[in-house]
Amino acid sequence: MHHPNKLHELLSHAGFTVVEDVRPGAWLPPEAGWRIARGTVAPDGAVHGTLDAAWWRRLAHTDGEFLIAVLGHRVGGNDSWWTKVRLTDDRAPFPADGPGFVALSLDGQVLVAEVPGADGPRVTALDRLPERLEKAAEAAGRETDTERDEVWAAVPGRRAWPERWAEGIGSNPAAPDELLIRLLDVTVRFLHGCDRPAVLDAAVSHSDARVRATPADTFRPRLTPGQWIRLIRAEPSRGRRGLWAERACAWGAELPEDVYDDLLAGPSRALAAELPRLPAHHLPSLVADADPRVRAAACTRWEDLAVPLRERLLADTDDRARTAARLAHHTTTPMPREVFAALPAPQDALEQCRLTPELEAELIRDGDVDTRRALAANPQLSDAGVTVLAEDHRGDIRAAVALRPDLSEERRAAVRHAFDPASMSPTLPWVENLHGDAEAMRRLAASSHALIRRSVARARHLPPDVVARLARDEDRTVRLFLAESCDDAPAAMLLDVWHWWDGSLSHPDRPRSHPNFPRTNLLRYLTHPAGRMRRLVLDDPESTPTHVARLARDPETEVRHRAAEDPRLTPTDAVRLLNDPAAHVRANAIRNPRLPSRVLAALLHDPDTARTAVTNPAIPVPVLYRILDTATAARH
Repeated sequence: MHHPNKLHELLSHAGFTVVEDVRPGAWLPPEAGWRIARGTVAPDGAVHGTLDAAWWRRLAHTDGEFLIAVLGHRVGGNDSWWTKVRLTDDRAPFPADGPGFVALSLDGQVLVAEVPGADGPRVTALDRLPERLEKAAEAAGRETDTERDEVWAAVPGRRAWPERWAEGIGSNPAAPDELLIRLLDVTVRFLHGCDRPAVLDAAVSHSDARVRATPADTFRPRLTPGQWIRLIRAEPSRGRRGLWAERACAWGAELPEDVYDDLLAGPSRALAAELPRLPAHHLPSLVADADPRVRAAACTRWEDLAVPLRERLLADTDDRARTAARLAHHTTTPMPREVFAALPAPQDALEQCRLTPELEAELIRDGDVDTRRALAANPQLSDAGVTVLAEDHRGDIRAAVALRPDLSEERRAAVRHAFDPASMSPTLPWVENLHGDAEAMRRLAASSHALIRRSVARARHLPPDVVARLARDEDRTVRLFLAESCDDAPAAMLLDVWHWWDGSLSHPDRPRSHPNFPRTNLLRYLTHPAGRMRRLVLDDPESTPTHVARLARDPETEVRHRAAEDPRLTPTDAVRLLNDPAAHVRANAIRNPRLPSRVLAALLHDPDTARTAVTNPAIPVPVLYRILDTATAARH
């Protein structure tokens, strides 16, 4: 991609006056223009040869202005923008050996283009463009079974894009497991979204460490506990076995005894000592270990240690191990001033330790802002300390007090604190730990603090009365979180949330994919003024192909986007939507199984669309195998 200023310089040098860079809007997008210019998906009636002055006059008949895109100069990083220019004379602005361009008249009727080709520049000129595109879509939609078979028999006979095919084929829902397992030897990118057990089994047992690592390194691993264990056992590197064990435990997998034994016997012993489910019978050996890191790790299991082992750690000669022991010991036993003063860093003690009344009072009275803020969230803070800090002159300190789990809701409501409704809302761990306690959820759902109510709404299941209360909460983020996380959220609230929310990165399909989201009586939204509501029509089981055809021509992008993915879309409309101004609508049309084979095969061989086209489930499985063979051969 080149900088827009470079493009403007090029156009100015070619004899244009640059007016502005513009999005397609109702115009044909540049991406579709390039396909026509290359002959990938082009209507009949094009003139090829030389662009004479008459074509330039027809192109620029409206005040001398038209739209242009130049090959290699893609404003915005893709072909989503045109540049509006004014032509000062009738000469052809680019030499035959120029970079290539596609241009469109402002009324959308005339397209002229010139792109490099194997046999020299390819020139294309078309008038009556919308009419020709419509006829081309209708003709493509009349494809016969024989024509379809002939098309697929020839794939991949034209110019191949093996790297782009390899990037996309793993996302094709029609690709069998065996093909994806073979794909592991070519690329692993598809594993980040893969949830097929057989493919993940093959990945975690693969001979290539990079392949094995990928399913465990994803943002949200889809491995089962059994697959985590196989991954750990199959890993020849002791260090990486420790890393996978740590990841497995973080995602809730329980490891068998032999895995712990193996980790403790190798270089990952210090890491293994910190694993939360390490069997207790290993603890005495950890306390006696020569490595102070291991002895310090043993302190995280303080409640499981016998008194003699605790005493040994409290008297440890290593500062790290001894400090860890003191911090663990003083979560229940008040820490005196002399022990606090001897700590190499006081922050952990301020955040988690019980302090003697005298030390706590002194730190609250004389401590700086950071000290008081840490104490305000310390679960071991005394009731007297909480009372003082609840009146602190600093609002952030009072806000920390307001989120303490040990406050009654009456007392919490009395703490003066500010809460920004637009701020990030992480689920409070102490509320999450109570998600299974119905009485606690009832109490906290009535909290004066929105963040607490938001944390309650993140529960997978809630009592009916709690759900009803949260569903009418004045804070709309509470209602949003209920829609995203709680399987008991009511239909009416889900529909209300849909009016203003259609999914996040962490919950991309909610609320529409919620099991309680209404599926019937949606045809009434066919004429609703909001496109978001009109798109729901196609979710109604009584909707028809006629509704799909109507919404495929809707003025709003999100409605056409929904229609473009519908399996009832006509082949003609699928071809028509390939020219939609919105890139994500075009992408859905490319993936739609109703797209005619001749058109889909052409898109497979176009560099701009090859990666998306190979995900179309209408591609026959034998063709997918031939495509994979091509990608594999290119790799080697």
